[in-house]
Amino acid sequence: MQLDEAGEHRKLQLQELDEIRNDAYENSRIYKEKTKLFLGKLKSKWIGPFVITNIFPHGAIEIRSLETHKIFKVNGHHLKPFYEGFQAQRVEELTFATIHQGK
Repeated sequence: MQLDEAGEHRKLQLQELDEIRNDAYENSRIYKEKTKLFLGKLKSKWIGPFVITNIFPHGAIEIRSLETHKIFKVNGHHLKPFYEGFQAQRVEELTFATIHQGK
C-alpha cells in the first residue's frame, strides 16, 4: 500500500517539474521576443582608440575618439589602459632542486 502511495507521489513530483520546465520555456520565449526590439540599442558605441582629454572628480573622464573626434564623458571604471610600445619580454625559467636534510 505504501509503495503505491510513493509511486503516486513521485508521479505528482514529475508532473510539477514538467510544469515548471514548460513555464521556464515560455518565459524565455517571451523574453527573446521582447529583446529583439532592443538589438540596435545594445550595440557597443566603443570603437577605436580614445584619448583622455579631461579628468573630473568622482571618477568621470572625458575622452575623444581618434577616428571620429567625438567627445564622450564616461565612468573611469569602464576604461582599460593601453600601453603604447609595450613589448612582451621573454622570461627566463628557473628550476629549483629541493634538498632534504636528514635528522
